[in-house]
Amino acid sequence: MPVRVQTEDFDLTTEVAQLRARNPAIGAVACFVGTVRDLNDGSTIASLELEHYPGMTEKALEAIVEEAQRRWSGIEVLIVHRVGKLAPLDQIVLVATTSKHRGDAFASCEFVMDYLKTEAPFWKKEETEQGARWVDARESDDTALARWGVASGNASPESS
Repeated sequence: MPVRVQTEDFDLTTEVAQLRARNPAIGAVACFVGTVRDLNDGSTIASLELEHYPGMTEKALEAIVEEAQRRWSGIEVLIVHRVGKLAPLDQIVLVATTSKHRGDAFASCEFVMDYLKTEAPFWKKEETEQGARWVDARESDDTALARWGVASGNASPESS
């Protein structure tokens, strides 16, 4: 499965080995692992809770994979995204791409992460010393996606 949404942690080495084993002709693997920050917007983060709509989320992630494979032929993509309550330094997301050459691996990995950040239906709630707060979409994420010719418009202008 190129897309998984799960509560349990993942092992980067195992995930990449399984991805590589699917195609011995690859020459490059690019990975991104996102983790829970301990500080955000000036507040200490005690935990981060990620919510999603099962079924809908996986379909959105699969569409992102399909779009990346349309743009870069011959790549393989893996997305593992965690949901539930996570602590600072916990892994949240793994995006890994493979290709014959490093340029396509790097570019497709960055594209998938930019697309995922704005278009995947996840909702994040941070627990801080001031209480719980929902994490707003960021204008910088919309800008990152726009580099690829995709408009999002999820963020309000005051988000950054």
